[in-house]
Amino acid sequence: MTGYTFTTEQEAIDARQQAADYMGLPIEGGTTLYWVNYDYSEVDDFYYIQYVENLESVLGEPSEFTITQTESPM
Repeated sequence: MTGYTFTTEQEAIDARQQAADYMGLPIEGGTTLYWVNYDYSEVDDFYYIQYVENLESVLGEPSEFTITQTESPM
């Protein structure tokens, strides 16, 4: 996956807010609060934001990283 990783949830929240501020969100009367959202990989123990076009304008160059997925019990 291409994007940004963070060691703490607060870092991910701050990055999400920086992106929202850059895009001028939220817009009064609008329904979109954030441009991007963050997720947490419990197995890998880090927070991440998946890259979207032009996000490097706010968060810098993205990197490649791997998310470990586990199989769900049936």
